[in-house]
Amino acid sequence: MTTKFTADHEWINIEDHDAAVVGITHHAQDALGDVVFVDLPEVGKSYRKGEVAGVVESVKAAADIYSPVSGEVVEVNEALRSDPALANSDPLGEGWFFKIKISNMAEFDELMDAPAYDALLAKG
Repeated sequence: MTTKFTADHEWINIEDHDAAVVGITHHAQDALGDVVFVDLPEVGKSYRKGEVAGVVESVKAAADIYSPVSGEVVEVNEALRSDPALANSDPLGEGWFFKIKISNMAEFDELMDAPAYDALLAKG
């Protein structure tokens, strides 16, 4: 299981060879505050790396969710639609947003590992 991070505070985790799971980081959910709504991508839709794939709204703000890699969405977290607070309570687990079939593994390899992401956060 390999987890990588983006500068936009998304994480992506390859669980198996079929798809990677995408969500927002602890830092992102903390900055947003209480999440009240999520707009998830459409299953079957393809995104390019960096393209807006969804929106998360909180009591403080709305933020775009960017696709960390190019690929096709193969599943969305329906539980998040009915309980958006999962993005706050378990952002790296049950609060995941969507699963994507990666079309270019080189894009995944270019993302930050945990120490690099921690260094980004330390810079402020």
